[in-house]
Amino acid sequence: MGLTVAIGNALSGLKASQSALEVISRNISNAGTPGYHKQTLNVIEVGRGDNSYVRAGQVNRAFDSILQNYYTKQVPETAYSATRGTFLDRMQTAMGKPGSPGSLDTMLGHLQNAMDALATSPDNYATRADAVTKASDMAATLNRLSLEVQTMRRETETRMATSVDQVNSMLGSLRDVNLVLADYGVDQNTRNSLLDQRDRLVSGISEIMDLRVDYNTDGTVRLSTRAGTSLLDVKPSMLAFEQAGSLTPTSQFNTDDSRSNVGKLIIETPNGTRVDLIKDGAIRSGTLGALVELRDTTLQDAQKQLDDIASALAQVFSTVQTPGTPTADGVTPAGYDIDLSKLQDGNDIVLKYRGTDGVERSARVVRVDDPTKLPLTSPDSNGMQVVGIDFFNRADGGVAGTIDMAHVANTLNIALALGPTMSSSGLAGDTQLQMRNNGTATLIGASSRWTATELSDGELGMPLFLDADGKPFTNAMGGEGQRLGFAARITINPAVVQDNNLLVKYDAGTAAGDSKRVEYLVDQFKGLRFGSNTAVGANGGGFRMNGSLTDMVNQMVEYQGSTISTALAADATNKQTLEAISSRMEENYGVDINEEVARLMELQNAYAANARVASVVQELLDTLMQSFR
Repeated sequence: MGLTVAIGNALSGLKASQSALEVISRNISNAGTPGYHKQTLNVIEVGRGDNSYVRAGQVNRAFDSILQNYYTKQVPETAYSATRGTFLDRMQTAMGKPGSPGSLDTMLGHLQNAMDALATSPDNYATRADAVTKASDMAATLNRLSLEVQTMRRETETRMATSVDQVNSMLGSLRDVNLVLADYGVDQNTRNSLLDQRDRLVSGISEIMDLRVDYNTDGTVRLSTRAGTSLLDVKPSMLAFEQAGSLTPTSQFNTDDSRSNVGKLIIETPNGTRVDLIKDGAIRSGTLGALVELRDTTLQDAQKQLDDIASALAQVFSTVQTPGTPTADGVTPAGYDIDLSKLQDGNDIVLKYRGTDGVERSARVVRVDDPTKLPLTSPDSNGMQVVGIDFFNRADGGVAGTIDMAHVANTLNIALALGPTMSSSGLAGDTQLQMRNNGTATLIGASSRWTATELSDGELGMPLFLDADGKPFTNAMGGEGQRLGFAARITINPAVVQDNNLLVKYDAGTAAGDSKRVEYLVDQFKGLRFGSNTAVGANGGGFRMNGSLTDMVNQMVEYQGSTISTALAADATNKQTLEAISSRMEENYGVDINEEVARLMELQNAYAANARVASVVQELLDTLMQSFR
């Protein structure tokens, strides 16, 4: 090997070592940079005849597309569970642990204890005052919890708007990165830096919403939602969050735009197509997916349960149960007469009957003044068949305020499939529903349940809790229904706050020590049964509360506790999974300082050796040149 070949080899080695040193220096300086992928220099050995040398090849960036896809799928799942866990942890704090001071079950227990004490000392002012205080505290607790739920729902919309801005910004940046990566004239170092930026942007977007990522051969990417809606393909789509105003308990999502009163998440593609991502179910995970689910399902379910409890609380005090009047002994066919005159919208009749099979059955006949709410869902959460009837038969020209008894009887006969069991006198203005046994069924009980609207009209029930504007709660179903949002509106009757004698005084002549009203109300706590209007937790098969007021409070506490625990457990599991994937990525992509330093020392030695060879060859060439002088 000649001297010129030797010096050429030494110089090529020096150049390759210098390039490798630059790569190692870049790795070490970016060791702590998030999203940086370590780089390695591909050294190529070139052989020509009896001579061989090395040259610096391409700088390779560590990347595993399969591992990257696992990461991109796990990031939104982790963000989804983390967002739900954060909100539901706040819900847990607001509700308190069962039995803790201020929790819903504790406040109800205090009210029941106060009523029990009042039953034994109805003439004691302090005992009456304590009962009023505990009733006010119970209403305030429902108001507070409802306010907390709606505050969190409003916060979800604020965060949706912020997340949309972040996604739009990152999509714009990713478009710019794609444009540069598509230019093959870009040097390799710049390209590798852009690829790191590309992956950081994809990771940031996937944290907010679930993605499908397609990597092109030139390093550019195409993004779409898991449902297939395009987010970036050369040009980015634009997301917009269209708010519907401040959310209230009655603000609910509906696929019918005319009935939906929550914010919309719209995406507009470059060709002008607009897609409602929430309505189309295109957002399933990520922070946005969690915020949508919290706003429209989880938190709204909590509101509905609070409303169910508030409505049961009001009805415990205001419901008057009037047994049907049985026919006189010896009169056939036997049955009951039920007075419908005091039933208001939402009040009901409870029937018990025995069929020819000997099985006892129950049914609720509900007065419904809004015909659009008919027919009602049956059975209710207590297993009772529900029959909703427009008492005034307005669909056939009936007049509001005049009960169409024939219509009531016929509708009830058809709904219960009992044959001609009921009849009415048919007289104008008649309010007595006559129910008689026949060969199909035997009536074994009938009673009406209506709402007391006065405090001292002789009825033991009383409107202790009121709706907005001082309206008694009747569970009216018109519009969105009186129950929806009632937990936010429930308040104690101010007349009782001013004069706590009204807790005992059910008419003008009630004696100070008369305990009839209080004992009646205590029995209502134990015996009156309620149920949820709608099921919650549809993804888990649906759950509807039922039973006494105490049962419903306990069921809500258990259900919400289970929901919160499940969310927190999912959060912990997803974080562990993401940590495992991130650790694997760190192994594949991360910079090991010790390894880089060891490699640096090897290159320094190689550089010194090549430099020595070049120096010796230079000396020999100088000596050779001097010999020719």
